[in-house]
Amino acid sequence: MSGPRGRQDAAMVDRQPRATLRDIAAETGVSIATVSRVLNDRVNVAPRTRDLVLQAVARHNAAGDEPAESPGAVYVRCPYLLTDYFGLIVSSIAETLALHGRRLVLDAGESGQDNDVLSGLPGQDDVDGAILILPPESSRDLVALSRAGFPFVVVDPRQPLPPDIAAVSAAHASGAHTVVAHLTALGHRDIAVIAGPEEWLATDARMVGHRAALAAAETLLPPDRVRYVHPTIEDGRQAAGELLDQRPRPTAIVCFNDKVAVGTYHAARDRGLTIPGDLSVTGFDDIDLSGAIDPPLTTVRQPLQEMGRIAVTQLMRVLNGHRPEALHLELATQLVVRGSTAEPSTR
Repeated sequence: MSGPRGRQDAAMVDRQPRATLRDIAAETGVSIATVSRVLNDRVNVAPRTRDLVLQAVARHNAAGDEPAESPGAVYVRCPYLLTDYFGLIVSSIAETLALHGRRLVLDAGESGQDNDVLSGLPGQDDVDGAILILPPESSRDLVALSRAGFPFVVVDPRQPLPPDIAAVSAAHASGAHTVVAHLTALGHRDIAVIAGPEEWLATDARMVGHRAALAAAETLLPPDRVRYVHPTIEDGRQAAGELLDQRPRPTAIVCFNDKVAVGTYHAARDRGLTIPGDLSVTGFDDIDLSGAIDPPLTTVRQPLQEMGRIAVTQLMRVLNGHRPEALHLELATQLVVRGSTAEPSTR
C-alpha cells in the first residue's frame, strides 16, 4: 500500500522530462535532422548511423524515457530581394509549411548569393530539408547536396538539373510561344527580344518558344534584334534604347519580365514613341506592377504562389519517405492581354 509520499514520488517520476531529439543527437554524435529521419524511417541514412541512433533510442525506451518527436525546420534560401516576384513565392512557401506544422528558416537577400551554404546543410541541427529558389549555385553543387542525402526541392532552376533532383518551375517555353504568337496574330513580324541572362535555363527555354512562334509565322529572329540583360528596369531601358535606335526599328519588343518591360516603356517615351501606337510591348510574370503602368501591360502570368505550394508538397513527400512521381514539374502559364499591344502602325 502506498502512502502520500509514495504517490508523490511516483508523480515526480511521471514528470521527468522525456529524452529529446537533441539528447539522442548529443549521445550519438549525429545531427538532430539525422535522428528525425531515422525515427521517421526515412531514406538517405547510412545503415551504421541508423543502427547507432536506434540503439540509443532503445536504451532510453528501456529506461522509460522515450524520445519526444518534434519535426525539424525547413530551410528556405532566396538570395534575392523579396520583391513582389520572390515575395509571392516565399509567402506561399511559408503559409504551406505552417499547414504542415513545419518551421521555416529563411535565408534571403542578395548579399548571400556568394555564400557557400549548401555544403553545410546536411549537418545543420534541426533542419530536415530545404527549398532553394533560383539557386545561384552550379548544377554540380546541387548534385553534391543530393548525393549527401539531404532532401531539397528547387524552385525555378537557374541551370539544368539531373532528373533525380526535384524541381518546380513555370512552363517557360510555352509561355514565351504564346506571347509571340499573340503578336504575330496582330500582324507583327519585326519583333525584338530582350532576354534574361544567357546562362539561365529560363532564358534558353523562352528563346525556344519565341523562335518557334516566329517560325510558325514564317519569320526569323535576327541576332541584332536580341539583347541579353539582367532583368531590371534600368537594364531593360538601356537594351530597349539600343533596339529602338536601330533603323528600321522593331514594331514590338518582347521582354523577359515585367520590370524589363517598364524599362522599355521609359526608353520608348524618351524617344517620343507611344505604346502601343508606335511600339507594342509585352512582359512576363504578371506582378502587380504590370497592371499599374499606363497602358497596362500585356504579359504572361506565372503561377508563383502555386509554385511555392507545390515545392512544399514535393518536399513533404520526400521527408515522409516517398519518391515524388514527377520530379520536374512545369506549371502552365497564362497570357494576359492588356493595352500595351496592338496592330503595328504603318510606316
